[in-house]
Amino acid sequence: MHSRRHPGRHFAGPRSHHHRMGFHRGRGGPRARRGDVRAAVLSLLADEPMHGYEMIKAIEERSGGVWRPSAGSIYPTLQLLEDEGLISGEEVEGKRRFTLTDDGREAVSERETAARPLPWDEVRSGTPAEQVQLARSLQQLNAAVAQVLRSGEEAQQARVRELLDEARRGAYAVLSEEG
Repeated sequence: MHSRRHPGRHFAGPRSHHHRMGFHRGRGGPRARRGDVRAAVLSLLADEPMHGYEMIKAIEERSGGVWRPSAGSIYPTLQLLEDEGLISGEEVEGKRRFTLTDDGREAVSERETAARPLPWDEVRSGTPAEQVQLARSLQQLNAAVAQVLRSGEEAQQARVRELLDEARRGAYAVLSEEG
């Protein structure tokens, strides 16, 4: 869309309420510090071969839901690590699965020798415990709602929608309370 004041320029408008409140657009989770995707990928592959989506889920789980890197950060990092010879990828059942090379294992070993914390622990350490618990509760709620969407009857889906609407109103009411 073009701005009326500045023809030819795109204007998305003021930042959204959720953005100002420290939430990702579309994700609904607390905004975490950007983690070290490179170190996270190498650490995960030290445990077992994985494909990109598995890495995203594993980082989210290991960070307690605080950090969920996007595909836009994982896949370029995988390509870079492969170009550097630290990992290798091969097609397995239609998915590109990555493993550490000898140089990659050496890089992981050097990080461990330096006694650096794991990347997901670094991200989580800067996040208050209540935010971690709130993010986990949101993930669990999302899973439950997804289950109702997949297998619930229309009346069940309507009831869950009512519950979600009530919860949303309650959350805004909490924000409007004086601290």
